[in-house]
Amino acid sequence: MIISASYRTDIPAFYGRWFVGRLAAGRVRVTNPYGGPPGRVSLAPQDVDGFVFWTRNLEPFAAGLAAVEALGLPYMVQFTATGYPRALERSTIGAERAVAQMRALRARRGARALVWRYDPILVSSLTPPGWHEANFAGLARSLEGACDEVVVSVAQPYRKTARTLDAAARAHGFSWHDPPAEEKRALIGRLADIAGGHGMALTLCSQPGLVGIAGTRPAVCVDAVRLSDLAGRPLAARRKGNREGCACFESRDIGAYDSCPQGCAYCYAVSSHAAARGRLLAHDPDGEALDG
Repeated sequence: MIISASYRTDIPAFYGRWFVGRLAAGRVRVTNPYGGPPGRVSLAPQDVDGFVFWTRNLEPFAAGLAAVEALGLPYMVQFTATGYPRALERSTIGAERAVAQMRALRARRGARALVWRYDPILVSSLTPPGWHEANFAGLARSLEGACDEVVVSVAQPYRKTARTLDAAARAHGFSWHDPPAEEKRALIGRLADIAGGHGMALTLCSQPGLVGIAGTRPAVCVDAVRLSDLAGRPLAARRKGNREGCACFESRDIGAYDSCPQGCAYCYAVSSHAAARGRLLAHDPDGEALDG
């Protein structure tokens, strides 16, 4: 089984000690986000095909990567770097620091180990389409040669996301909107052309209506093919997306919602930033579950 760690929270940035302990123990308990009893996931080497790490800051996770490497297991990193204004991203690391970490990972493990995420694309008075083009171009130029793929999606106005964005907009004096389809398509086409000019394929995460523009294809965020390349052998895995339009392979996620304290105004995984900060402070790094 492929282990996802985690699209629900940033384990490398905040929960690295916990992960190393769970890897040594060979098991982890995962709270069911939809109710019901918790699940238990084996992290024993014979039960794990590989890891997908999702993060905005890999620097605190050196021991975690070393522990996975010591077991001889492949891993890939979905690294989000957007460089948005602080009104939208309260406490993420700066773009230059993120780029430096990604280039260091490329030097350590090769370009196949890294996927850059410019995700989500939020159109606002602070970040209009022209701003995105210039910002994306600068990041793509800095990452040329470090990775071969960039994953994007246009921000979805989910109820939780819209509520958080509306609160941030009132606090910081900006506006945001869900662009019409033609505006989305035009922007995706321009970003795809920019990415291609820097040796990257632009893929779309769970947005089938935008696939095909300028040669774009669906993103495979949990990617058994990429992990097979890194392992030097084929992995036995099947496609099993977790929502409409998702092209991922089957995996088990070991994170928990409402536990990332980075304060991104558009985050779908956090309903209360204060609660997320409190959960981090209450976290037991020796516990069997990330959220206790």
